[in-house]
Order: sequence, then C-alpha cells, then structure tokens
Amino acid sequence: VQLQASGGGLVQAGGSLTLSCVDSGRTFSDNGMGWIRQVPGKEREFVASINRSGRSKYYADSVKGRFTVYRDDGQKTMYLQMKALKPEDTAVYYCGAKIGFGSYLSMDSFNSWGPGTQVTVSS
Repeated sequence: VQLQASGGGLVQAGGSLTLSCVDSGRTFSDNGMGWIRQVPGKEREFVASINRSGRSKYYADSVKGRFTVYRDDGQKTMYLQMKALKPEDTAVYYCGAKIGFGSYLSMDSFNSWGPGTQVTVSS
C-alpha cells in the first residue's frame, strides 16, 4: 500500500469535514485500514478503523457517534466523515494499513502511515 491522506482544513466548532485516504498501491482491498491523529508534542491517538469487508468498524470513545469510517474498494479509498467537530479534534490525521492479527483498536496493528492532513477546529 502507498497511502495519502487529504481533505483536512480549518473549520468552526460544530462543523464537518470528510477526510480521504487514497492507496496508490495494488493491495487496498486486502487490508483493514485505520486512522490515527497526533497533536505536536503529544502521543498519537487511535481514531477509527475498518476491516477488509467494511462490515466491522471501530472507534475511539472520543469520536464515537460523531465520526464515521467507510471505504470504497473500487476507488481504493478510505474515508473519515467527521461531524460535530470540537477544538480538541485539532490534529494531523494519518491513515494506515492493518498488519497481522492484532486488535483493530490498537495503533500498533497498523503501519504504512502516509503523509497526514491537518485538521484545525476553531472555537
């Protein structure tokens, strides 16, 4: 996989954004996928993930009910729809591909992180 996240930007609190993660490689449909985020100076945080079929989705408690992860294998793209954004959602968001049999809720289960996209939520 060769991943590139995009779609970030500046939005007011309560607003929405949809991030995209495009795979320019050839194995997108073989992989579970995930999103993490990181604020400079802080640790990375798991956000959401989705299995190969797209039927199972997993979310951090902090985004549950506000964010939705989904995928389009024909477009080799994963999406993160973000609603009701809060200033604490401000971070650089990265997408990655799942490796091995680890938990879909663990960042350690993913790699191949591509360049991130900045999301800034103003209060």
